Amino acid sequence: MMAVSDVHPPARRPLLRRVLFGLPALIVLAVAGWYLIGMAVVNRIDDDPDFAIATSAPENGSRAIAAMADLVEREIDVNEWTPNEPFFKPGVLLDNMPNYQTGLLAAVQRFGVSVRDRLARARGSSQADADLTRAMGLLAYPGNVWVWNPTTSWAPTATSESQYRQAVQALRAYNQRLAAGEAVLEKRADNLLDSLDAIAADLGSTSAAIYQAIDLSQNRWFDFSADDLFYTDKGQLYAYYILLRELGLDYADVIAERGAASNWAEMLDSFRMAAILQPWVVVNGGLDSQVKPNHLAAQGFLLLRARTQLREVTNILLR
Repeated sequence: MMAVSDVHPPARRPLLRRVLFGLPALIVLAVAGWYLIGMAVVNRIDDDPDFAIATSAPENGSRAIAAMADLVEREIDVNEWTPNEPFFKPGVLLDNMPNYQTGLLAAVQRFGVSVRDRLARARGSSQADADLTRAMGLLAYPGNVWVWNPTTSWAPTATSESQYRQAVQALRAYNQRLAAGEAVLEKRADNLLDSLDAIAADLGSTSAAIYQAIDLSQNRWFDFSADDLFYTDKGQLYAYYILLRELGLDYADVIAERGAASNWAEMLDSFRMAAILQPWVVVNGGLDSQVKPNHLAAQGFLLLRARTQLREVTNILLR
């Protein structure tokens, strides 16, 4: 007598076989979706020119210091900090956003150093402010440090974000002390002049890097390093635009007294224009090309225009 199972073999085996064979493809699709969709969600070049107009500065505090804290806090807690993304997060595959954030943070840190060494000291021989010194040390922490990096140590370490959050706290502590009359921000033309000179020197270094990149491009269609430099510079220019805008309000009386208000406004316009450049694809074409643009050259022109106008302001302050 024939068994029932021989007449009707189990139908589950072909289905199970198809599922098992299709599982690797499903995993690949799921991983690809995780990274591609995640990249689209995370990616944000936040170059809002009106950011920090509603500043967090306390009454009688510094708007520029508040803008420093607000910029750092925005990039680590509102936008995702991407330069240290681990391999399992979609942001690890991003390129432009990490470079933009790195350039922005570097400009904030350099600006803060000029404030600590020049604006926040009653005289050259006075002691640097403790909160600003702490903040600048924390902001100098590398931006690509995640909680664990087996190439350097098997032990957990402090992440970039944790260091930068402490820097934000130190900046706000200084601002609170400044508002209470317990810290110094010298509203003198010579102090402001020294701080502007430091920014001009930093921009000069950036212009040299742009020139070298253009000189070495050899008129190529595809230059995969051009966008790295472009977005690093963009982050720098954006940060300086926001910080100089707020610094101009901190020193409005000094700037007006020296007759530099219109020059300051023109300088800010150039910084703003340079900061919001965002081509769909960064092309490093020949300078005399009829077809291929050179976005680095365009950025470099606006950068040098802003720097020239910055020098015009410093020349007025010297009078």
